[in-house]
Amino acid sequence: MTKGQNAGNGPIAVDVEKDKSYYWCSCGKSSKQPFCDGSHQGSEFTPLAYKAEETKKVFFCACKQTNNQPLCDGSHSK
Repeated sequence: MTKGQNAGNGPIAVDVEKDKSYYWCSCGKSSKQPFCDGSHQGSEFTPLAYKAEETKKVFFCACKQTNNQPLCDGSHSK
């Protein structure tokens, strides 16, 4: 899978709610990082759905290089 353009140099912390779905921007062009705003249209990218299994803080990837999409795996510091 092609990885999107870098949209930040670290993870973006988000308090997610149990059973709610979030749509992570995979292209890196969204102005609403880390979430999709439709900027991918006309490209090979699509948003990635993330459904929260519990209410907690998670760290979404902003660099778009993670191998654990949509969550940060530290790829921004490699």
